[in-house]
Amino acid sequence: MIKHDPNPLYTADPARYENMPYRRCGKSGLKLPALSLGLWQNFGAVDSLQNAKNMLHRAFDLGINHFDLANNYGPPYGSAESTFGHVMAKSLHAYRDELLISSKAGYDMWGGPFGQGGSRKYLVASCDQSLKRTGLDYFDIFYSHCFDPNTPLEETMQALDYIVRSGRALYVGISNYSPQQTQQAIAILKDLGTPLLVHQPRYNMFDRWIEDGLCDILIEEGIGSVVFSPLAQGFLTDKYLGGIPQDSRASRSEQIYLNAEQITQDKVFKVQKLNEIAQQRGQSLAQMALAWVLSNPAVTSSIIGASKVRQIEDCVAALSNLDFTQDELSQIRQIIV
Repeated sequence: MIKHDPNPLYTADPARYENMPYRRCGKSGLKLPALSLGLWQNFGAVDSLQNAKNMLHRAFDLGINHFDLANNYGPPYGSAESTFGHVMAKSLHAYRDELLISSKAGYDMWGGPFGQGGSRKYLVASCDQSLKRTGLDYFDIFYSHCFDPNTPLEETMQALDYIVRSGRALYVGISNYSPQQTQQAIAILKDLGTPLLVHQPRYNMFDRWIEDGLCDILIEEGIGSVVFSPLAQGFLTDKYLGGIPQDSRASRSEQIYLNAEQITQDKVFKVQKLNEIAQQRGQSLAQMALAWVLSNPAVTSSIIGASKVRQIEDCVAALSNLDFTQDELSQIRQIIV
């Protein structure tokens, strides 16, 4: 049970928009902050509510006005949305019209045949549940979290169109779709009259799949992108310069995206070489990795994750040095090839 905040008063920093760059999302009228805050981890029911609140407040004070959710973020599933809903009701509700709040559905959420996928039944039901957990009247962006090969793409896109037309969301997006699937989704939504606003793919120095066709499609079609995992689940930080620390994500065997088997000596060597370039730039490795992601012209915003306020502040500090020389980019390409 969530305890009521004994001191709910919060006033946002009046200078919150002075230093954060905002980028137009494709050809739309919407602008996104260069950095967005993801609530995938550290905002669940098992985590500290006070810490979650502190991170949300600090992020907004620094100009991060885009908060990214999904129905199954937690743990347990749904609890990140509930945590956000609590903070929203207690201290952020006065700023609702300044915030961009997104959620998604696609991966498994509840049992039975209607608890995952891209069907109209699942997407609409999940959106309704997410709105209840967050206490919102609408989402700014609602995503199809993943392509469902067992559901006609037309049905999935029609569900997103319906979600907008019914007032449940203002814009729609897709996540983890291949270039071909993306091109098809763009065409279907265009015909329906609810254009695709944004794609949310995984992208970092060690995972550059979007450069093989997807970036070109997004630029040509005027679609924005909000990329996730820019730090490769923490691998592109100074934490792994000497190997795998025992308290790291990679040391936990249940990790899917970053585990000990993936952290080879070759990759550790590459991280060390990248860190040398970052030091020459006067940045941490994490800050340079964020700057590198944001240097891609197809990228509108990068989602950051955090477990403490200081990590958010460190990420925002990367925005003071986003430019790369051609020599730096060449050195980086030679390392990550």
